[in-house]
Amino acid sequence: MTDTPQRKPNTTRSAPVGSIDLRAFADDGTAHEIWPCHHCLPWHAEVVQVEGEILVREWHAVDCPDFQELVDG
Repeated sequence: MTDTPQRKPNTTRSAPVGSIDLRAFADDGTAHEIWPCHHCLPWHAEVVQVEGEILVREWHAVDCPDFQELVDG
């Protein structure tokens, strides 16, 4: 039986992307810092207001390990 090579994650600019909404502020009002993702090229962030709450929406390649950790976490 031969081993199937593991598929390389697609984290290029043309990769499919997904987003996750994160709180923009800690409970004490301190703003969260936003750092770029070093694993995927399509990463970007935007500030959105949803039902009166200010959130940071991070966009990552769906194969990005950081995105997978955020989604699973």
